[in-house]
Amino acid sequence: MNDKPQAADATAFDPAAQGWEEIVNHTAFGDLVGPIWRREENGQPRFGFVVAPKHLNRAGNLHGGMLMTVADQSMAMTARVATGGKRHATIELNIQFVGGVKLGEFVASHPEVIRATRSLVFMQAKMFAGTRLVVTTNGIWKILEEG
Repeated sequence: MNDKPQAADATAFDPAAQGWEEIVNHTAFGDLVGPIWRREENGQPRFGFVVAPKHLNRAGNLHGGMLMTVADQSMAMTARVATGGKRHATIELNIQFVGGVKLGEFVASHPEVIRATRSLVFMQAKMFAGTRLVVTTNGIWKILEEG
């Protein structure tokens, strides 16, 4: 039995054609892992990426580190909007990998603020490849002092 994911059968997903906008990230790390895409769905932020060969692990599956990266970024960007643009730092990130992802699939993160205090933002997100749930995650972001 070969449990390595094969390339997605469907025609390559084009995020721009589906109303997604590329996030411009002026960092070397952002360039390395991206592009990351964003759009609103029913007033809720969504973030995603197309699985490329650079995102695969040695077994040919999407690397869990890429899922963690997008989970962290999507929740942080959502927390920043929810707090009026305040800067944050991730202080806790928990992730559960519940499904594999294939080369060429589009992975979408659905983050939400659970609770915000004066100093912390509690977040959760679910990530999907198509309609398949592949990740559940939650975390805490520290609101940084300005100045």
